This record gives sequence, structure tokens and C-alpha cells, in this order.
Amino acid sequence: MKKNILITKVQRFSMNDGPGFRTNVYIKGCGLKCIWCHNPETQSASEEIYWKKMQCEQCGLCLDACPQNAINPPIPPEEARKEGSSYHKIKKERCDACMKCVDVCPYGALERVGLPMTVEEILEEVESDRVFYDNSGGGMTISGGEPLTQCDFVEMLMNEARKKEISICLDTSGNGPWGDLKRLADKADIVLYDLKHLDSDEHMKLTGVPNERILANLINLSRNGSKIWLRVLVIPDYTDSYAYHAKVIDYLNRLDRPVDRIDLIPYHNWCEDKYAWLGRTWPMYEYEALANWDVEPIMEIYAEAGLNTTIGGSGFEN
Repeated sequence: MKKNILITKVQRFSMNDGPGFRTNVYIKGCGLKCIWCHNPETQSASEEIYWKKMQCEQCGLCLDACPQNAINPPIPPEEARKEGSSYHKIKKERCDACMKCVDVCPYGALERVGLPMTVEEILEEVESDRVFYDNSGGGMTISGGEPLTQCDFVEMLMNEARKKEISICLDTSGNGPWGDLKRLADKADIVLYDLKHLDSDEHMKLTGVPNERILANLINLSRNGSKIWLRVLVIPDYTDSYAYHAKVIDYLNRLDRPVDRIDLIPYHNWCEDKYAWLGRTWPMYEYEALANWDVEPIMEIYAEAGLNTTIGGSGFEN
């Protein structure tokens, strides 16, 4: 069993990923490649490097430090920072993530993405906010990426958190073997289950994988008696029609046991910089973010069906 795994962030004071104030643990690695993904740094299971052009002074120290010739030569900073510039500091096809460039950068323009952490190191950070959990009913949310890609490690993390009486939420797309999902779901207080798209062909187009296993796992979770907060994405042009959400409601009504809550998650574009930092093009850069009020008419459909529904997934709503 692995002693550590790559974590992109341990985020404190989250209010939209389970009840109360929560500390989110973002695991690196995911089998889905959602075109709207707002955490693209969690998709790859390997270490990566951000290059932040607005902080880069093009000093050339990284070029001298790199043993793989994976750094593009400096250009004037104002040229690199221009909107639409195709310049990126790192030649990704040559980079082996040795981090020598990160170590010598004096401006913080190069940043490691993914830090190896042990169970003990993670829980030390999580426990530092125990007073906020106790006062709000919060705890730890294990997210990503996809926790099922590191099932054994996550199970060990959950076991140790249980010993410390820390509440646990598992945030998953359900894209993994049912046996692995059951192992983790049985140790979680709540499973936050992400529904990307109900139609398998559309799911394949939007995430790179079909959804038959994901929907089967949702059915199994329902039969398992797990407490489920279903996170239904509202994505412009893909999952924002009344007709689509009527189909979701019909599907949910056929589950053996109703989900405990539905969180409508409006599309946002706050992640655009991350794609640029990784040297990637974001497929949805032209789409405007949705505000909560944009989603209110859709929420009314769920309310009329008698389903407990929020917009945004606040941990301070019932």
C-alpha cells in the first residue's frame, strides 16, 4: 500500500462540499476529462508545474537550471503577458517534473502542482480546524480528481479520521469498481455524487468515458442505504434545459431509495487561469458563468417534484 499520494491542495473553510465548515482534500488523478473541469490540475496523476506569466520576469534562471532542455528561452515579459500570446515557459514534451526550475524561480512564477502527502500529514492539517467542525457540524471532504483512483490509501485515511471522530464526506463521480466505491461509501457519512450527464453518448463526448458504470453505481449506492447528496451540474448548452432536468427527475424517482439531497451546481469559469498556467487550452473559455438566479427556474422543477434541492450545495442548508 502506498505511504503517500499526490495532493494538489488541502483547502480549509469550504462551505459547499458537505455540511458545515469543511477541509477539502484534493487527490491528484481522475479517469474523466470533463471539458468544463474547474480543477484541471487534478486530472493527471503525475506531478505538474504551473507557469504564471504575470509573475514571470523572464530572468532565465529556470533555463540554466533545467537538465532536460525543457524551458523556452526568455522573451520580453510584456510580450509573454499579452492576451493571446502562444508563449509558454515549459516544453511539456520534454519536462520530467524534476522541479529544478521551481526551486530556482525567485518570483513564484513556477509552482509545483501535486505534493506527496502521508495520511498523518493530511490529518494534521485537517485536525487543525476541529473547533470549526465542532461548531458547524463540519469535517473532512475527500475530493479530487477522483478518490476511487487511490482507493486503498483513501480507505486508510478514512479509517484514521474515524478514530479521531472526524466527519467524512466522499466526493466522487462514481467512475470505478462498485466494490471500491462500497468500501469507501460505507466509511463516509455522506457521499457527494457528481452526475455529469444522464445520456451515455453525451457523457462520452463531454468526459471521455461512457456512464453505464456510473449510473449502475448510483443505483447500487441507493440500494446500499448510503446517504447521497447528488450534485447535478448545470452546464450551458449541455445540461441547462428543462427537458433534460425532467429526465433526471424521472430517473431519480425510479431509484430504490430516494437521494437525500440534490445540489444544482451552476457552471463557472473561475478556473480559466489554471488552464493557461498548465499550458492548456480550455474548451469552454467562451462560455459565461451562470449565477444562482440563472438556475432558480430549474430548481423549481425539482421542488415541484418534492425533491430536497439547493443551488450551489451550501453546507448550511438542510
